[in-house]
Amino acid sequence: MKFLCVNAGSSSLKYSLFEMPEEKTIISGYIEKIGLEDTFWTTKINGEKIKGAKHLKNHSEAVQVLIDELLDHKAVKSLDEIKGVGHRVVHGGEKYKDSVLITDEVIQDIVDMTKFASLHHPGNLAGIKSMQEALPNVPMVAVYDTAFHQTMPKENYLYPVPYEWYLKYGVRKYGFHGTSHKYITSVMKKKLGKDDVNLIVCHIGGGASISAIKDGKCLDTTMGLTPLDGLMMGTRSGSVDPSILEYICKESGKTIVDVTDDLNKKSGLLGVSGFSDSRDVEQAAAGGDERASLALRMYNDRVVKYIAEYYFKLDGKVDAIVFTAGIGENGIEEREDIIAHLAPIGVKIDKKANDNIASYKDEQEGLISDKSSSIPVWVVPTNEELMIIKDTYKIVQDL
Repeated sequence: MKFLCVNAGSSSLKYSLFEMPEEKTIISGYIEKIGLEDTFWTTKINGEKIKGAKHLKNHSEAVQVLIDELLDHKAVKSLDEIKGVGHRVVHGGEKYKDSVLITDEVIQDIVDMTKFASLHHPGNLAGIKSMQEALPNVPMVAVYDTAFHQTMPKENYLYPVPYEWYLKYGVRKYGFHGTSHKYITSVMKKKLGKDDVNLIVCHIGGGASISAIKDGKCLDTTMGLTPLDGLMMGTRSGSVDPSILEYICKESGKTIVDVTDDLNKKSGLLGVSGFSDSRDVEQAAAGGDERASLALRMYNDRVVKYIAEYYFKLDGKVDAIVFTAGIGENGIEEREDIIAHLAPIGVKIDKKANDNIASYKDEQEGLISDKSSSIPVWVVPTNEELMIIKDTYKIVQDL
C-alpha cells in the first residue's frame, strides 16, 4: 500500500511516497520558491537526484508537479494506488493530542489556530486543500508538531503571566518538532528494550528544540507558544528578555511586528555571525572569524544549559541523551564541545566513535559516549516523514 507524506511551507512543498507497512521510501522530492519566477524542484528516486524548474504560481500547480513526478518516474501506475496522505501541521493547540483524520472541522481549527502559527499554517492549509482537489477520494491525516508535547504537566507548560491570558487567549507552552521527538523516542524504546524510557532528546539544527522524556512521554520541551522560544537557532533568537522588544521599538522606531520578525529571521547564528547555516559558521570560525566562533559558543552553551536543566528534572535518571537533526547528526565538533561541558555530571565522549558518525560518513548512528560515561549518548537520525506516514497508515487502517 502506498502512502504520501506532504510537508507544505509558505513557498515550498516537500513530499515522500512510502510503501507500507514495509516503511520503504519509493520517491521523495522538494519543490522550492513556489510563487516566484525561479521555482525549482529536486526529485530523488533509486538513489538518483533529478532537477526540474518552471514557474509555479501556487501550491495547486506545485501539487500537479508532484503528481507528474510520481507518474513520470513510475512511482505509481495510477493515483488510485495512493491510499492515504499525511500532512504536517504545525499547531494543534490543546485540542489535538494526536494525529487525526482531516475533516471540515479539522480544517477550520487549523484556520483558527493560524494566530499561533502565522508563518506556517497558510502553507499547511494550501498543501491540504491542493491535495484534496487532486485526490478528492483519498483519506488525509493531520499530524501535528505540537501533539507529542501535550503530556507536559501544567507546571511545565504554563507561563508565570496573568492566568487569564491562558484562559482567554491560550497563552502557554505548546512545543514543536513533536513528530521528531516522538520518532526518536520510539526508536530509543526499541534500542533500549523498554517503554518507560527517560531521555533528553536534542533536535538541533537550523530550528532547534530539546525535550525531556519521562516514562516515554514528554515532560518538558524548550519551544513555547511559538517556535521562537528556547534555544538559539539558525535565524531565531530563542529565549531573550521580553523587555528587549519594547526597548528596540522605542529606540529604533520599529513596530512590534518588525522586531518580532527580526527575532525570527535575523537573529540566532545569523544575527551574531552573519551566517545562518552552521556549516558556514564553522568554516568562518575555522578561518579565525571571531563572531562566528562566538556564535558557536553561544549555541552550544544554550544546548548545555537545557540538557543540565532536564537532567535534574528527570532526577538524574536518564537512560540516554540523543542528538538528532542537522547539527545533532552532523556536527561532530559541536557534539564534542557540548559533551565536554557535561563532564561535571559524568558524561564522557568516545572521540573516535563521535568522529566516525555523520550523515556523510559510513556510520550515521550509534553510541558516541565512552563506556565509563554516566549517561549513554547516542546519535540517531530523525525521520519525521516516516513518523507522519506511520500515524497516517494506522488511522487509515482503522477506518
